Amino acid sequence: MNHWYMLTLVGEDSPGIVADVTHALFEGGCNLGEASMIRLGGNFTIMLMVQTRLSRIELDELVRPAADARHLLVHVDSIEGRLHQHAEPDVQITVYGADRAGIVAQVTGVLAAAGLNILDLDSAVGGSSDKPIYIMSIEGQAAQGIEALEQALEPVREGGIEVSVTPIDTMVG
Repeated sequence: MNHWYMLTLVGEDSPGIVADVTHALFEGGCNLGEASMIRLGGNFTIMLMVQTRLSRIELDELVRPAADARHLLVHVDSIEGRLHQHAEPDVQITVYGADRAGIVAQVTGVLAAAGLNILDLDSAVGGSSDKPIYIMSIEGQAAQGIEALEQALEPVREGGIEVSVTPIDTMVG
């Protein structure tokens, strides 16, 4: 019987991490589902759906040599596969502001209250160490419409944070 797991690996970024981990999974007879892999502040993280006949412990043991060789932390969770249920975003929100504590909580809080289901969120810190800028890009589904998001974001804008809301047409072409 096949099982689905969420395999998470985190560690210092270096070339070949994805190749080493996915090679170990391939050699172990695993099937890969959806994945998110990203570099964050000099670190690299992989979140990968893995389908296998192995137990959670056996999957951990399968990737452990590749992970240990690169000093990666490994975490394995049982999950439901739910492939082919990918939600399509209908809005993109871009946020720029002087970096300060609470920007993510403030912006996502008002968006959630206005009915946004966040599907993807990326953020970075730009600018310089004496003038840092927080940059956030969010894709989601606006259940109550874009106008509700625009209204909810007004207090955020009045607080000096630049926010743009752009509809996404997924039926292009």
